[in-house]
Amino acid sequence: QVQLVESGGGSVQAGGSLRLSCAASGRTRSTYFMGWFRQAPGKEREFVAAISWSTGNTYYSDSAKGRFTISRDNAKNTVYLQMNRLKPEDTVVYYCATRTLGTWWSSQVSGYDHWGQGTQVTVSS
Repeated sequence: QVQLVESGGGSVQAGGSLRLSCAASGRTRSTYFMGWFRQAPGKEREFVAAISWSTGNTYYSDSAKGRFTISRDNAKNTVYLQMNRLKPEDTVVYYCATRTLGTWWSSQVSGYDHWGQGTQVTVSS
């Protein structure tokens, strides 16, 4: 099992920045990718960004490109999501997840098998 703990959420004004962290523990050796997803009330969880744990290759949703940056620190088993130029529509709960199900990247919720508890981000206009 892999345990994930997110931190770094909070409130910020539009145009501001936040950095989310996700620390992984447990059986992390089988992790191929770590990803960030987000979910608004009443909506489906959606892909934000993912990173290959071995190569560092990154993948982004269209809404995240140019504003968000995913990175990792293998020594700390931690993945980060740097969010810049935040907008009110970025106000949702953000979740990190690990993918051990396959060596190719995925933007699907079903492609990830361990999830954190989520961290709230609120962007005021």
